[in-house]
Amino acid sequence: MQHWFFKYKLHHIPFWITNHLAWMMINVGSFEGVINYLFKGELPVKFIGYIIFQAAGAYFILYYLIPKFLYVGKYRSYILAVLLTVLVCTAFITAGYFLNAYYSKLTFFELFGKRPDQWFVIFSTAALPSTVGSMTLAMSIKLGKNWLNAERKRLTLEKANLETELKYLKSQINPHFLFNTINSIFVLIHKNPDLASESLASFSQMLRYQLYECNDQEILLSKDLQFLENFIELETLRLNENQTELAFEVNHESAAGHQIAPFILLPFVENAFKHVSKGKTQQNFIKLDLKVDTEKVLQLHLENSHNAEKTDGNSGIGLKNVERRLNLIYPNRHTLDIERGVNFFKVTLTIHL
Repeated sequence: MQHWFFKYKLHHIPFWITNHLAWMMINVGSFEGVINYLFKGELPVKFIGYIIFQAAGAYFILYYLIPKFLYVGKYRSYILAVLLTVLVCTAFITAGYFLNAYYSKLTFFELFGKRPDQWFVIFSTAALPSTVGSMTLAMSIKLGKNWLNAERKRLTLEKANLETELKYLKSQINPHFLFNTINSIFVLIHKNPDLASESLASFSQMLRYQLYECNDQEILLSKDLQFLENFIELETLRLNENQTELAFEVNHESAAGHQIAPFILLPFVENAFKHVSKGKTQQNFIKLDLKVDTEKVLQLHLENSHNAEKTDGNSGIGLKNVERRLNLIYPNRHTLDIERGVNFFKVTLTIHL
């Protein structure tokens, strides 16, 4: 619950008093002179007038002119209204000098060192600069506070949007993976039922990991690599080993203790298996090398044989999704190079963990 002192804006009172004490210190030149004026002399009508009219002018600008003119784009009307407000407040403050002299036993000249007919000098050299400075300070604080609040709301909304988008992109990856794996096991059932049963058991373990162990923003890299190797084993079942060269080098020791966003690496490996060339008259291969260097930079090199003429029009959806996820999760902390040749497809990815 907001404290009543701040709820009713009572903390503005010490702000205005402190602001005008600072102005008075500049004009008088000593703290002792300020104390004598405020507490040992007559009623400081002029000082009170400065506080009241400058505060009133500032609040009029902040809570009426800015919403009514500035926020709706009426800039010329806003500028003219602000100038008029400053001049009117300055005029009232200047009148306070005369009111101060009226209640004082001293003459106008004895109080302020000026004759009454020199009111414009007081208006232009004392009241006007103080009014402009005080109102500018008050508006700067208020507008700065409004900007910070708006920026905080924008960042909060942006974070929520990013989290929603990341969940959406992740959900796009998972069905793609499920479809490919189930299809591989379905084909295997007719060829080798025993091996299909073992593969289904491994697949259930992968699903358990996918559903229950990777819901955090980051997970252990070692667990993600184990999931990746299980995926590779399942995908290898549908390849002819005599026609396809498989080379996988994963440095588990260098990956120990590091964390990574789940399913960042899977789409690249999935894409390699999905689109590796399977022709009998050409060299078919999938080569993967993954490690983390001493600077905590993950390095993935993945290359597969590829037949560009048989590429599915939707083959790039998974890669586009993972590129988007990389930009959201690791902005300025990753590099991704994709090289498409006539007979090969190469991915080089680095992530600063």
